[in-house]
Amino acid sequence: MPPAARPKEQRLSMRLSQADIAIIDRAGSLRRCSRAEFVREAAVRAAEDVLMETAPGRMSATGFKAFMAALSGPATPAPEMVDLFRRAAPWEADSPKTKTRR
Repeated sequence: MPPAARPKEQRLSMRLSQADIAIIDRAGSLRRCSRAEFVREAAVRAAEDVLMETAPGRMSATGFKAFMAALSGPATPAPEMVDLFRRAAPWEADSPKTKTRR
């Protein structure tokens, strides 16, 4: 039997315009979740992004030397990236002139 869901402990209240609510409701319906769940997931994801942007990266002196050597060395093209950049962008796909980039 799965463990019982823990009740939410805090309430968050905000005022939004009708336009904002309409966008949130439309996106939530596309994700098949409630307005509250969609807003919670989006807010937590945005908060995690901000925290990750400001989190310091730590490595040993040896690791840092290897990292700097990799950055300083010649670039090696990844075949998958070369193929990707040769393709037309999805919004350019209808144009006969942009089917394949060289």
